[in-house]
Amino acid sequence: LRTCAIVGVGIVEPEEIDRLNIYWATMNAMTLAVEALSQAPGHVLVDGNRLPRWGHPATAIVGGDAVSTSIAAASIVAKHVRDTIMIATAESWPHYGWHSNKGYGCAAHLAALREHGPSPLH
Repeated sequence: LRTCAIVGVGIVEPEEIDRLNIYWATMNAMTLAVEALSQAPGHVLVDGNRLPRWGHPATAIVGGDAVSTSIAAASIVAKHVRDTIMIATAESWPHYGWHSNKGYGCAAHLAALREHGPSPLH
């Protein structure tokens, strides 16, 4: 994908989510992703119903990953980046099983939370 597309990734840390809330942290992550592009976009497509406060022409599309190949590709990139982070994080906190559950609330992950409490990443 990175050989045929310009890709920008925006990552916010758990502390920013805690400080701002998930909505504003998401808006910041989208802004960081667009700012990370090697050239300014002509138009940004966003999967959802809200847009960050930025100066870029943009369209929010609910269920966008089902109707836009660009949004679907961005979703795959985001999941790959997230999975890579979770696998690396699993080395520091192996008892949460992040290498396999990627942070989803499956039974094993929830049991580990009950047993060990939340990590700083939670």
